[in-house]
Amino acid sequence: MESRVGKLLLIVAANLFSLSLLASAHAETVHFTTEDYPPFNYRDGKTPVGATVEQVQKMMADIGVDYTIDVMPWARAYSQAMTEPLTCVFATAHSEERDKLFAWVQPLFIDRNVLIKHNGSKATAATIDEARKYLVGTWREDYTETILRRNNFPRIDVGSDFKATLKKLMSDRIDLMPISEFYFDKLKKEGHAVQKVTILSQQAMGIACQKDFPSDLQNRMQTALDALIADGTQKRIFRKYGLHLGD
Repeated sequence: MESRVGKLLLIVAANLFSLSLLASAHAETVHFTTEDYPPFNYRDGKTPVGATVEQVQKMMADIGVDYTIDVMPWARAYSQAMTEPLTCVFATAHSEERDKLFAWVQPLFIDRNVLIKHNGSKATAATIDEARKYLVGTWREDYTETILRRNNFPRIDVGSDFKATLKKLMSDRIDLMPISEFYFDKLKKEGHAVQKVTILSQQAMGIACQKDFPSDLQNRMQTALDALIADGTQKRIFRKYGLHLGD
């Protein structure tokens, strides 16, 4: 009899422990980091907004998991996702060099990067090979630095962030800079004096999570993102921000 009671108590204790672990898992919060890069991700006052922010918000609401989104300089955003558990950075280019560094949920969009110049600049290049002779600016920890180095650009100026690099371009302190084609279109619509020079690269932009991110949670996030792509929500979000995705 005592043996039976003891076994029952062990079973009850084990079940309670399992429930405790389950409750703890559900209580976990995913921390998202991103940079100030409108119209994709930026702050309206203190509130994160943008075309990729809305996708993340919708995805997390659909799976019912708590989350935070913080806008910060890209190098810090990227570093936190590399090192801190339950942390993800977006929108991150899924390059060969980064593939094994993160757990991926994608795509938030497919992007092309172009090299641009300030209007009036004498820089001309129909190909990447011709563009190598110029001083090209990028910013710390951005994937475009890797692309430039992979393509053997000999003169690369690395700024603190995107805005600093764009400021250098507009004041002719650098000749060229890589930029999302979406963002280039936005700058043109806003009347900025910039011109497209040549195409640099094309890549999927996704959510890069710390490499030990729980695989079941990663799968749920991917399923939710797949659903909002399939039902047209992703395209509707982009149109809201004046962006148009190809079919």
